[in-house]
Amino acid sequence: MKLFFSPASPFVRKVMVCAIERGIDGQIEKLGSAAHPINQDAAIKAHNPTGKVPTLVADDGMAIYDSRVICEYLDSVGAAPGLFPAAGPDRWKALVLHSAADEMLDAALLARYETVARPEALRWADWHGGQITKIHTTVKAYSDEWIGHLESRVDIGTVAAGVSLGYLDFRFPDIGWRNGHARLAAWYAGFAERPSMKATAPVG
Repeated sequence: MKLFFSPASPFVRKVMVCAIERGIDGQIEKLGSAAHPINQDAAIKAHNPTGKVPTLVADDGMAIYDSRVICEYLDSVGAAPGLFPAAGPDRWKALVLHSAADEMLDAALLARYETVARPEALRWADWHGGQITKIHTTVKAYSDEWIGHLESRVDIGTVAAGVSLGYLDFRFPDIGWRNGHARLAAWYAGFAERPSMKATAPVG
């Protein structure tokens, strides 16, 4: 398998955490890429029309995207215990938490693009503030609604939530997400020590 890769992308990190947790990261060749919201990488677009990372090329040549689909695909490879629970309430909980984490990452990336990719004269403070609000409300949901789930298992939802909090530390160190969320902060401190998380710490 080949993965178009960016060391700073939280969505790429989520994919690689899943691969490491399942013991199949050695089957993935990382392909350097220059994904950008404006100047898109033609090499990625040859496989994914949106030009985004992560994009996975399976052994049979099939292109698989986006990160949610890639993670589920990787869950079907090999015989290790899966990160996607079987049909039933636990599966829906994991998938909803996964979606919440990805939505928070989308907001974080939009907030970042507003300050680093958009010309200063065209920036919209209210738009940026709206994205930051989504981050805070999702962190509160992790703390109030999801903490028991986070503390009790490792599944695709907890992986996604952990990666999303790691991205806040990486790109938004001043946002103070730990304030008022001591139990969540304690969970994340432990989760961040997992080998899969340490091996995928973002750079760039």
